[in-house]
Parts: sequence; structure tokens; C-alpha cells
Amino acid sequence: MMMSLLCCLLSVTTLRAQDKPLNPTTTYAIPLPRKASFCGQEVDLLRWDLRERLDREILAMNYMHSSTLQIIKRANRYFPVIEPILKRNGIPDDMKYLCCIESSLNPKALSPTGAAGLWQFMPATARENGLQVTDQIDERYHVEKETQAACRFLKECYELYGDWYLAAAAYNAGKRRISAEVERQQTGSFFDLWLSEETSRYIFRLISMKIVLEQPGRYGFRLKAEDLYQPVKSRQVSVSGSVADWVVFAREHGITYLQLKEANLWLRDSRLDNTQHRVYHVDIPLKEHLMFHKDRLYVHNPAWLSDDETKH
Repeated sequence: MMMSLLCCLLSVTTLRAQDKPLNPTTTYAIPLPRKASFCGQEVDLLRWDLRERLDREILAMNYMHSSTLQIIKRANRYFPVIEPILKRNGIPDDMKYLCCIESSLNPKALSPTGAAGLWQFMPATARENGLQVTDQIDERYHVEKETQAACRFLKECYELYGDWYLAAAAYNAGKRRISAEVERQQTGSFFDLWLSEETSRYIFRLISMKIVLEQPGRYGFRLKAEDLYQPVKSRQVSVSGSVADWVVFAREHGITYLQLKEANLWLRDSRLDNTQHRVYHVDIPLKEHLMFHKDRLYVHNPAWLSDDETKH
């Protein structure tokens, strides 16, 4: 009798312990927006498959806090450079989110397969789109030039498909693969194509990135102006000959070699031979922009700041 009572008490105790949450924090499902669009084209969120594909990426975007938060911070530095180039080339502004998911807006990004820069160009594709890629110069790390190259590639894709979703998918998988699948599966809609998981997720990651970056406060990302990475202004020096040592060049222009390399990631060697006498424009950061100044912060998009911050 005593043994049965003891077993019963142990069973109740175990059940009560199991009822307690092991994680003291609360994890919420993220409500989907009623409507979603990309490059002016809407997504039919009444379709359960599209709804769940978007839900997966919204969850990932919100619960990978450090990565998403850093993208918002970096956007303050790089969106002012990227947006005008997209506009001049007739590329929808939403395409700026493509480099967010390609590289997390890290200009130093290098994938295991060799794709580099904000827009993650492979060497051959970079050269095909007008970028110089050598041991000494790699313009995949030149923000303005690589963005121009991305515009060229995306424009070709749009001319081919007449659809920005397919153009973005081709950026991920390649024009040859997307064209082959469009023909084989007899559909011109990205949302009706059976593709690799990476490419299938790609568009929904783009849409999710847009949704979160347009209203980060709604998704729990709270930032102050001082949290955003500031643009670094510079003056340009033209170089048309060889440079024996970039360290000496940097010192002659009043900065360190580190500061020169950070401002010109496309310089990949300690020297420049330049036997063809090409003209390169080297950025020399202004000294006042090498320091953090809380009294003159630049905010590219006020929507990135928390409500309390915008009231000040």
C-alpha cells in the first residue's frame, strides 16, 4: 500500500515538473501581413503553400536576431549608395534587399564557392558584367561598381522573362537553369515552378527581408540613431600608374594602411603594377569621418528607429 502511494506521488511530481516550461522566455508565432509584394508584384497569400513558404522565412528572419539586426545597422551605410544606382538603371528599389540576403550587407563577404562582395558575384560572372577581377584588383568588393554590375545582370534577366521574381531567381540559380525549368514545366510564374530548395526559398527570403526592414519596430527590432552604422565620407585620388607600396601611399595621404584597405576593399594586394595605365579612383576617408560623433548622426530611414527615438 505504501509503495503504491509513493509511486503515485512520484508520478504526480513528475507530471508537474514536465508541465513547467523549460525555457523561461516566451516564443511567439509571427503574424503574417495581409498583403505582400516585391518589385510591385503581389504574392497571393491565400494560397496555403505560398503562405507557409513566407511564414518559414519570416520566422527565420525574426529569430536570427543578431544577423537581422546587423543588416539593419549596415543598411544605413550602404542603402544611400545602392539606391541611386538602382534608380539610374531602372531597377526596382526592392532589389536592394537582394544583396541583404546574398551577403548580409557585408562588403567583405566571401562564400565557400568563391562568390564575393555585397552582391556575391562569382569571378566569371563578374567579368561578364564588366568587373575587373585579378590578384591585385577585385571590383566585386567595390560597392558602386558591383552594384552597377548587378543592375546589368538583373536588367538582362528581366528582358528575358518580363518578370522580376524570375529575374531574382535567375540571380540565384542562373539564367540557363531558370529558362530550362520555365520551358520544361510550361509556366511563366515563379510561384508555380518546382525548383531546388535554395532557389524556392530565395524569393520568400527577399520578401521577408523587405517586410522586416520596412517596419523593424513591428517585429521587435528596436534601434537608436547611434546604433546605425554611419556612412564614411571620403575624397578621391586618381591613380593612373603603378603603386610600389600601398602602405607608403596611405601614409603620404595622411591615413593608415588599415584605413586605406577598409575604404578600398577592392585593392587586394600590397602594390599595384597597372602596366596598362588604367585610371583607378582611390577613396581617402576624411579624418572627421573616422571618428564617431553622436551629435551629427545620419539616419537614412527613420522607420528603422524605435518610436521613443523618433519622438526626440
